[in-house]
Amino acid sequence: MTKIRTRIAPSPTGDPHVGTAYIALFNKVFAESQGGEFILRIEDTDQARSTAESEQAILDSLNWLGLNWAEGPDVGGPHGPYRQSDRKDIYQKYVNQLIDDGHAFRCFCSNERLDEVREQQRANGEDIGYDGHCLSLSEADIQQKLDAGEEHVVRMKVPTEGTCVIKDVLRGDVEIDWKQIDMQVLMKSDGLPTYHLASVVDDHLMEISHILRGEEWISSTPKQIALYQYFGWTPPVYVHLPLLRNADKSKLSKRKNPTSITYYRELGILPEALVNFLGMMGWTMPEGEEVFSVADMAKAFDVNRISLGGPVFDLEKLNWLNGKYLREMHTPEQLLQRLLDWKFNAEFVTQLMPLAQTRAETLGDIAGLLGFFFQGNPEINEESFAPVKLEEDELKKALQFVLWRLEAQRHWSKDNIFADIKAVADGTGIKLRDLNTPIFIAITGSTASVSVMDAMAILGPDMTRGRLRHALTVLGGIGKKKLKSLEKEFRQLGAEA
Repeated sequence: MTKIRTRIAPSPTGDPHVGTAYIALFNKVFAESQGGEFILRIEDTDQARSTAESEQAILDSLNWLGLNWAEGPDVGGPHGPYRQSDRKDIYQKYVNQLIDDGHAFRCFCSNERLDEVREQQRANGEDIGYDGHCLSLSEADIQQKLDAGEEHVVRMKVPTEGTCVIKDVLRGDVEIDWKQIDMQVLMKSDGLPTYHLASVVDDHLMEISHILRGEEWISSTPKQIALYQYFGWTPPVYVHLPLLRNADKSKLSKRKNPTSITYYRELGILPEALVNFLGMMGWTMPEGEEVFSVADMAKAFDVNRISLGGPVFDLEKLNWLNGKYLREMHTPEQLLQRLLDWKFNAEFVTQLMPLAQTRAETLGDIAGLLGFFFQGNPEINEESFAPVKLEEDELKKALQFVLWRLEAQRHWSKDNIFADIKAVADGTGIKLRDLNTPIFIAITGSTASVSVMDAMAILGPDMTRGRLRHALTVLGGIGKKKLKSLEKEFRQLGAEA
């Protein structure tokens, strides 16, 4: 009997997402319920966006939640390396095999030509995709271009007729017409594979038997099934889980809900409560128990009990569950220890003392000056922003631009935060002191507190961004149409910088 092996394969391109933890949890409990193994692989083929900081944050967050793995880049294992950027030479062999077998081809089309093709397809109301231009190149043409050093990618061929049948444990047979499938790039011009090639090769070599992932991957699964067929390999068993949803049933997004695991950690959510909450997403214990551990879940797990209805990421439910853990599962002494482990410790508080020392006149002042470091979102409303010398639209635009700048910041420091805020001030023509006031209010809940730049550096990226998003919500938010207009203006500012 084939040993059950599942994996989580996050891309280190941003904050550690609760959706990653959700998928990791279900992979882990499924594998352990079958006596199998759960592994972690880092998919960092997007070298322009991947960072070591993001990778470490993912590892730290999943470990904090107790979602540990049998093999991975940090613990090693017999199927390594477990970071795709370290497996570059492995992929080249398989790309060459696909080309030699006639299942892939070299494409020399420039980005400009591809953009023109897409524009024409849109104008004609056609499906957007590669038009097969380089399929007609002769061997002599290809060799001439290679000898001239022309940049190229490698694309896969796909059937032009018939349907691909995806066998999904939860959904049965899912059929997708091959004509809807694009000739996917498999190897980029930098010699690194795209996700589709790397994931198929890695899943095969790492002996992954089952893939549990979000339902957004269904439409691209035919590309992977085709590769399995081309290589003569048996595909894994697919289980496409329902997406996490906002309260309005839209896909979970940071615009409407904080999505970073680190945010909830800094907020004071217990790891066992968060992972318990994620376990309730589309699945129930046999007796309907609401409080359970990862081990409890693995012991009782049946993949067929997963509901396909979109599970709602309900913050009120999470807070209720976290409160239940605090009240019912801790002695006062244990609760004190959790506080000490969280933020009430010398390492964290020592950072704050220089900020309070310059403003405090009595020891009693210090709690008021530093209280916001131990909160979730400050208690603010529209009236809190009355001291701001900006019109409402200008205020919301400024905060949104600061948020976008800070979302792109991968090296969090006081100097970099200041540089981002100053860039927004310079780009919008807003005086720096006028821009700092609403930021002060959003972060600290007051116009008079300790240094807001120092505060943001200490609070960290997740909590800082979360408070800025909260401030925008308090101010009434920004509509979709207006947001698109602002995105265009923001990109223009970046181009001019």
